[in-house]
Amino acid sequence: MKLDHLKRREFITLLGGAVVAWPLAARAQQQAAVRPLIGILSPISATGARPLIAAFRSVLRDLGYLEGQNVTIAIRYGEGAPERMVPLSREMIALNPDVIVAGAFVALHKATQTIPIVALTPEDPVAAGIAQSLARPGGNITGTWFLGDEALAVKGLDFLKLAVPGLARVGAMFNPDDSVDRVQIPRLSAAHRAAGLDIELIQVRDLNLDAMADKIMRANVQGLFVGMSPFYMVNPTGITAMVARRKLPAVYGWREFSDAGGLLSYGPNLPEMYRQSARLVARILKGLKPADLPFELPTRYELIVNLKTAKAMGLVIPDSFLLLADEVIE
Repeated sequence: MKLDHLKRREFITLLGGAVVAWPLAARAQQQAAVRPLIGILSPISATGARPLIAAFRSVLRDLGYLEGQNVTIAIRYGEGAPERMVPLSREMIALNPDVIVAGAFVALHKATQTIPIVALTPEDPVAAGIAQSLARPGGNITGTWFLGDEALAVKGLDFLKLAVPGLARVGAMFNPDDSVDRVQIPRLSAAHRAAGLDIELIQVRDLNLDAMADKIMRANVQGLFVGMSPFYMVNPTGITAMVARRKLPAVYGWREFSDAGGLLSYGPNLPEMYRQSARLVARILKGLKPADLPFELPTRYELIVNLKTAKAMGLVIPDSFLLLADEVIE
């Protein structure tokens, strides 16, 4: 009888523990089930996107969203290949996230009109038909229009000519399959007249550096314009080294290229745009709709000069030009 009594006590104790543990487990599962999912569709590589994603996560943390605790993040990388973005977009949509941050939003826009999207777009959102107005987009997309109404190509060429007086013929790298290049390159037709330069379009569809170098040399140019396409962001170090070996002064669209050894860069700050995106995502997670969140412009555009590269190429950059720079890398 005593043994039966002990067994009953053990059974009751185990049952009581299970009763306590069940709601705890159920609550944990329920919390995991309702944890918001943020999708990030990056058009570049995981390596190139690392500092951008870090900037994004940092702002989310400051706003109370901690990955793995009250938010989940799923990331897909396009590796600079435009053709990858459509299947990656479908894959991202299938996850049914609460919001998507997209560096290449066109494929997403065609795939969903319901999931909120925070886009980093080179195109005028109104002209592209994804927003009724910048102030009130009216649909499921908001974000940052990173080219804005700034004539970045024109200003970039102006800066290149100021840095290298006497420059007359410049090659412009152009990937016809890339949406960013398709927006920027046509503006160069106005840019070359404004800057007094002859522009030679150099078409590139892959990042074979030897083939790229051969095309540049056959174009017989004195300088180079490399735009803001994610395509080039896959290998900024390789591209800038290849250009520097041929002692070609070049201007790039992102400061990451100047950091990697490029002579000049002029454009918006990418990590800051990801911080802007994080702030928009937080507002959407709090219940605001993209339709009511204005499209933003970059908070600043930066002119970066790599003086170390200039010296290695034998270039003397005028002091008057250095005074224009936001940062000089020495």
